[in-house]
Amino acid sequence: MLADAPLAVEVKHVSKAYGDLHLLCNVSFELRIGELVAVVGPSGAGKSTLLHVLGGLQPANSGEIRLGGQLLSGLRGNALADFRNRKLGFVFQQAMLLPEFTAEENLMIPALIAGYNNKTAKARSHELAEILGVAERLSHKPSALSGGEQQRFAVARALMNRPDLILADEPSGNLDQSQANDLHHLFGELRSKFHQTLLVVTHNPSLAVEADRVFRLERGTLSEISSSDLHHDTPRH
Repeated sequence: MLADAPLAVEVKHVSKAYGDLHLLCNVSFELRIGELVAVVGPSGAGKSTLLHVLGGLQPANSGEIRLGGQLLSGLRGNALADFRNRKLGFVFQQAMLLPEFTAEENLMIPALIAGYNNKTAKARSHELAEILGVAERLSHKPSALSGGEQQRFAVARALMNRPDLILADEPSGNLDQSQANDLHHLFGELRSKFHQTLLVVTHNPSLAVEADRVFRLERGTLSEISSSDLHHDTPRH
């Protein structure tokens, strides 16, 4: 049972503001290992900011964030960058694969940065590409891949170093409905088969309803809602 799983993330009284714009106001929540949690809310509510703060890309103004028991605010410079590379995986609306490299090389980069040798990085990239159903596309550059294939490689890249947490920001936002459904199914598989913890910002109700829990962020406040409340969310145009 997920309720009995160890904590992956602890967020206590986190606030983030830009001048008079308060995007996060005293936000607190916990994620357990193996949970898929969705965050919904109107555009401009600060959902991406929440992910950036959790991922150490932006500092919180106040509060505490612990990932795997590590206090994020205690990390600086190279230590923070190394922690992000090893413990966190990021998936964005754009796949952000480096165009000059093959898909395989894109996958290997995080592992090489983390200090794994070339053989280990290559083996891990092939393992993940096989699991995600894109092994036959490893030698292709991003421009030769479909949008759905690019996002699967982006997910594989996020998984390369076996992170404690994957943060996904509108991961299906640029995909057609069929590709989006495939990606949503993939997230469900990662949760159930690999006990991967995922926090996903989305406007797509079909992804949100598959989550173990759904949070709504609005006016700086994060609150848990039921799937039946999703129709109140602002659709993305």
